[in-house]
Amino acid sequence: METRVALIGIIVENTDYIESVNYLLHKYSKYIIGRMGIPYKEKEIHVISVVIDAPQDAINALTGKLGRIAGISAKTVYHNVK
Repeated sequence: METRVALIGIIVENTDYIESVNYLLHKYSKYIIGRMGIPYKEKEIHVISVVIDAPQDAINALTGKLGRIAGISAKTVYHNVK
């Protein structure tokens, strides 16, 4: 199956739902190359970047599920080469 490399940027505005984020990231962990989280205390948010190598459908599903969690924003940037 063909895969793509992508970066998923996640902004956590409500830490009450961080367990849901971690659950989804664990569920897709076989595709995750790396992950970095940075707390931004001055703005009371957390920024998480996830590098993933997965089929297009899996990337879209993960980003969509993350974006549906209250207080969470998620956007994806794709590598251009398939």
